[in-house]
Amino acid sequence: VQLQASGGGLVQTGGSLRLSCAASGFTVGDYAIGWFRQAPGKRREGVSCISSVGGDSYYSDPVKGRFTISRDNAKNTVYLQMNSLKPEDTAVYYCAKEGPCGDTIQYIHRDEYRDWGQGTLVTVSS
Repeated sequence: VQLQASGGGLVQTGGSLRLSCAASGFTVGDYAIGWFRQAPGKRREGVSCISSVGGDSYYSDPVKGRFTISRDNAKNTVYLQMNSLKPEDTAVYYCAKEGPCGDTIQYIHRDEYRDWGQGTLVTVSS
């Protein structure tokens, strides 16, 4: 099982980025996939997730209305489209497999997800 996160970079306030989470060794449609982020000195927090059955999407309050999670089953990849970025979005973003996915994604502990990718750094300049 591998998850490869990519797409991070440096962007100005108000800009956009699209993160990708390419999966291998399993089918993304069979598991909930979550995006988390960790800023320096802060705990890792859930940002968004997409459920396996139905592909329902959920977002944390800070990103609701600005971020969109999606899944491409043919490419076995999950995306996180991030728009209207703010300096407080600066963090290392991780994708993870197989864990709780619902309205409480913001409060899910990292230990509740089984497998993790290596992270990609997003820096939003003011």
